[in-house]
Amino acid sequence: MSDLETLTIALIGGGNMARGIIGGLIGKGARPSSITVSEPQEASRQGLVADFGVRVTADNTEAVRGAQVVVLAVKPQLMSAVARALAAAVRDANPLVISVAAGIRADRLQHWLGAGITVVRAMPNRPALIGAGASGLYAADSVSAERRRLAERVLASTGLVVWVTREEQIDAVTALSGSGPAYFFRLAELMAEAGVALGLDADVARQLAAQTLAGSGQLVAAEKTPDLARMRAEVTSKGGTTEAALNTFAAQDFNKLVTAAMTAAEHRSRELAAQFGD
Repeated sequence: MSDLETLTIALIGGGNMARGIIGGLIGKGARPSSITVSEPQEASRQGLVADFGVRVTADNTEAVRGAQVVVLAVKPQLMSAVARALAAAVRDANPLVISVAAGIRADRLQHWLGAGITVVRAMPNRPALIGAGASGLYAADSVSAERRRLAERVLASTGLVVWVTREEQIDAVTALSGSGPAYFFRLAELMAEAGVALGLDADVARQLAAQTLAGSGQLVAAEKTPDLARMRAEVTSKGGTTEAALNTFAAQDFNKLVTAAMTAAEHRSRELAAQFGD
């Protein structure tokens, strides 16, 4: 029996991030009947039942009643109101609270939820839905080893889990892996468009770009300790086509562009804390 099978878990919010976590949990042995999702949209609730067989409600307080773990998966701008309204129910249940909201600091969550509530911040990403996610976790020193292990078990069901030692590092995790899938999707999208410009049929170009993205990811995943620079070099023959493309990236200062993009994402995460953390 999976240790997840005995857990009662509530998710507040049933969007993409929550779906990724739900899919990972069930894939690793959690019982759908032990997972309750609170979601305001009727169509979304019906979709969650159809796709995962979980329990659903539109009442946040009902969802957390008796839960051992509560995952807050709502947008940063909604977090203050949601957490304050849950304070009494969370105090009664005393669950581990895991927040996956970008930017919102742990001390603000504890302030809204009430003193003594254990909060772990997590930043998973969309591939969690198929068990291929990457999550960064942070907990204050006051969080017990037992609660840390519980948070890790929940997020490890979705893929790789790493801990960061300082809370501000979650902003960097958000920029790297939280937002990262969109960067790769965008690159593949642009590659497909360039393929069309070079004469390929649009459907052929999309298939090739998508499979190149997927296959490259599988190659990296197959490495116990991926050496990305080595793997790139192995594809890059001296004087060949790949080198010509990479030289063009370098000439256009691709390195600087990637750094600037991730810095913008990290900065926006910090802005969300300032904007919605009161």
